[in-house]
Amino acid sequence: MIYELALEWLMERLREPSTWRGLVLLITGLGVQISPETSDHLVTTGLAMAGLMGAVTPDRWSH
Repeated sequence: MIYELALEWLMERLREPSTWRGLVLLITGLGVQISPETSDHLVTTGLAMAGLMGAVTPDRWSH
């Protein structure tokens, strides 16, 4: 029962563009543990991906 509710909650979150942007930004932020050059590239790529996802995904997805 709890497993089904948790899975349903997770699936609802995965349908939201803000969840995907947040995950990209979180992963990007975790990149500070690596070399400065790699970190710069990772941050730039992550921000570009978050911006692209924000531009191409609607504010409300139809369920």
